[in-house]
Amino acid sequence: MPSTSSSLETTLTRAWLRRGPLACALWPLSLLFRALSGLRTLLFRAGVLKSTRLPVPVIVVGNIFIGGTGKTPLTIWLAEALRAAGFNPGIISRGHGGSDSAPRQVTPDSQAREVGDEPLLIARRTGCPVVVGRNRGAAGRALLAAHPHIDVILTDDGLQHYALQRDIEIMLFDGRGTGNGWLLPAGPLREAPSRRRDFTIVNAPDITPAVREAVGGEPFRMQLAGEFAEPLLRPGERVPLASLRGRRLVAACGIGNPQRFFTLLRGAGLEVIELALPDHHDFLDQPFAAVDADIILITEKDAVKCAQIENLKNDPRLWVVPVTAQLDGALAQQIVEKCRGCSTA
Repeated sequence: MPSTSSSLETTLTRAWLRRGPLACALWPLSLLFRALSGLRTLLFRAGVLKSTRLPVPVIVVGNIFIGGTGKTPLTIWLAEALRAAGFNPGIISRGHGGSDSAPRQVTPDSQAREVGDEPLLIARRTGCPVVVGRNRGAAGRALLAAHPHIDVILTDDGLQHYALQRDIEIMLFDGRGTGNGWLLPAGPLREAPSRRRDFTIVNAPDITPAVREAVGGEPFRMQLAGEFAEPLLRPGERVPLASLRGRRLVAACGIGNPQRFFTLLRGAGLEVIELALPDHHDFLDQPFAAVDADIILITEKDAVKCAQIENLKNDPRLWVVPVTAQLDGALAQQIVEKCRGCSTA
């Protein structure tokens, strides 16, 4: 049975896609939110609120649309692109769900409940040094102190974390564009779509004219490709998704936009029963106990937590579907050139 919080989240998510009665009722509050957000931004620009400058270029990967738009796969792709160009990237993140506010280094063996699911996935996929902390400036300093060879820092999320100065801003959207175009709580936006940025990316199979107009600029298109599944019990034993046709399949995920995962699986020709869970779900409530399925397909983000829960890590029904971000190589080249042109402190 869905929790009260997840039901409220679902109601708001639906309301944010159009300017219906609920969104209109909340619109006066969005004006207040916009005024306070704008004032905060001005205070940082004026130096009234202090910000930290790190001695290496900082790239922020973030969004203004609340919830998941694909930042983690994009961060992984960018780390690999920078490394291929000769850089030594490091990554910082707030660490959603982590238990500690002080900077903490993430290793492939870290516990998701201590460092967050996304930083743990990034550390495992990239092999880059990763540090989490609520204060991104402190996290960046800790990262550089532990790994002085790092010459560029990626921050996963943090577009609104103005306490850390940045050299390049990448704003990511998905096929929902800007929703109804209003700020919280009447709409899904943390900031206005007119906000400046260096690069705009849309995570969708196609960028529709409506989305292109809503996000502005000349966006790059990103697609998430997933062609294989592997048992949680036996990582690396991959089979093509198409080979799972005809089985009783449940697709379960606790990500910001679960429909994107379901669509990917159906694109591979699979018939699945959908089980959408709240973003960053901890799985301690054993959501699969009553599920009748031959195979339960889950995301990598969820897998890092399931693999650390005694009753789930040995469940033979759990199969992981890794995804990889695909983008225009010209984007990587432009980001690399901007990094090489950055002056360091």
